[in-house]
Order: sequence, then C-alpha cells, then structure tokens
Amino acid sequence: MTRDEFNAFCGGMTATTHVVQWGNSDVWKVGGKVFAICGWNDGVDAFTFKASEIAFEVLQGSPGVRPAPYLASRGFKWLQHYEMPGLSDAELKRHIGLSYDMIVAALSRKKRDDLGLQTGFLTL
Repeated sequence: MTRDEFNAFCGGMTATTHVVQWGNSDVWKVGGKVFAICGWNDGVDAFTFKASEIAFEVLQGSPGVRPAPYLASRGFKWLQHYEMPGLSDAELKRHIGLSYDMIVAALSRKKRDDLGLQTGFLTL
C-alpha cells in the first residue's frame, strides 16, 4: 500500500479527519481519536494501527510487523507494518478498518450519533 492509497482508504471512512503531525506523519482520527498513522521508517512508509489483544499477540512477531514504537512501549496494543513482507494490502486495510471500529465503539453514544456513526466500517 502506498501513502496515497492509505490516505484515500482512511479518508473514505465516515467522519474521519486528517492531520499531519509527528514528523510529517499522516494521522487519521475519528471523533478526535487516532485510529491509523502513516509515517516514515528509514525512508519507507510505515503503517500503524490499533489492534485487538489477539491480533496484537499473533501479529507482533510476523516478519515486517512489530509493536508500534512509542505506543506499544506505553502499554497500548498498536502494531506497525514497517517493511516487507508484512501484511498484504487487503490484510492491512482489514486491520485499519478494525482499528477504526474499535475507536468508534469507544466513543460515547452521543458522539457517535453526532457524527452519524450508527455502524462501523466492517458492518457497512
């Protein structure tokens, strides 16, 4: 996945916002909460997303995938696809979609209603 494809994918989800921060990283949020980040890793795009407990345990040792620097060291279950082979584009999109859903689910009902988020990404 390229950075442009990542941005197009994240931008296609309901009620998302985009900011550039943290050393020129593309940061995607829903309801003001981060669900995906694309930044540089030694000149190569690295894609970071929130993971379920199970996905975190299973994927963190996969070639090209690691606990996300900074976030995972603080106890958060975030992973980073940082080099090949890593995740396929389809797998990466699925995990970003799951990250979005986890963030949406953690928002208050009022916030979800205000943003028009009655259903999550994977249930559309």
